[in-house]
Amino acid sequence: MTLDLPLAQMSVDDKLQAMELLWADLSKNPAQLASPAWHTDMLRNRREQLLQGQASFQGWDAAIGELRAELRGPQAP
Repeated sequence: MTLDLPLAQMSVDDKLQAMELLWADLSKNPAQLASPAWHTDMLRNRREQLLQGQASFQGWDAAIGELRAELRGPQAP
């Protein structure tokens, strides 16, 4: 199947929403998604940073909100 999305005409919000929809569908069957070996290494490193107090994390909704705000750029008051 060939899928042709009008990416040039889509807003950043539309593109992010499309990505979220795709990820929600893909994540329904995690057994079908094989993670590359470097993911394990990255997760191990990040866990170690958290345990040593060198890193922190935030919730998904906060992260998405921050990314959306960053992509929109400075807003006029």
